[in-house]
Amino acid sequence: MGTLRQPVVFLPHGGGPWPFVDVGIGSHAGLSSLATYLKALREVPPQPPLAVLMVSAHWEEPVPTVSTAKAPPMLYDYSGFPPASYQIQWPAPGDPGLAARVQHLLGRAGFKTAADTTRGFDHGCFVPMKLAWPHADIPTVQLSLVRGLDPALHLQLGRALQPLRDEGVFIVGSGMTFHNLRTFGPRAAPAATAFDQWLQDACCRPATERDQRLSTWTKAPSARDAHPREEHLIPLHVIAGAAGDDKGVVAWAGKLVGIDLSAYSFG
Repeated sequence: MGTLRQPVVFLPHGGGPWPFVDVGIGSHAGLSSLATYLKALREVPPQPPLAVLMVSAHWEEPVPTVSTAKAPPMLYDYSGFPPASYQIQWPAPGDPGLAARVQHLLGRAGFKTAADTTRGFDHGCFVPMKLAWPHADIPTVQLSLVRGLDPALHLQLGRALQPLRDEGVFIVGSGMTFHNLRTFGPRAAPAATAFDQWLQDACCRPATERDQRLSTWTKAPSARDAHPREEHLIPLHVIAGAAGDDKGVVAWAGKLVGIDLSAYSFG
């Protein structure tokens, strides 16, 4: 039986080691809804993927860089949380063959690339993946963002990765649609709502319009209120590029501490 084309997804990964450790953000309907969505992530592909390529907001390098470890360690890239936060395990295998294929595709598109033999799974990766694949039985490779966070470049990067979708690879972008930690809470709700409404409209447009809007995202309402620095948004650009002509749908929408957040699926 042939491999069915895999979708691509952008999702919010929540806060720090949530939900595996109490991080002081309480328990409410928004958190429960997000956890339920992330647990169902493995059901999104039409058939089980052979591997996951994860693009996390928490890794930036001068050039696109792939993790090549056969058994990636954990990378607890947060601080100030309870001791249990540094004992979370998600021992999924890496996939050096997939990492090499990613480098080949990006090189063919004109990108210089690099490999990291020791990089571990950061929390932008292991939090949603541990919820979706609790048995850590899916080979997973991480791909970095590129410093400078140029939106057009990351759309181009995603486009170069499209062939992976027909090779059984599920491409996931992990970030947040609102990420301003200084104002995260009810007082930021109007800005979050304005930006989220714009983003939902942009992502659900035909591909050419979608990509044009995402490439000029700073013109959106409350753009810099939502993202003073855009590292948590740019994984969406990679996903939109990899989506090709596939139209987006809002896969999840909810509120955390009064802040509108959303997830997107293409294909």
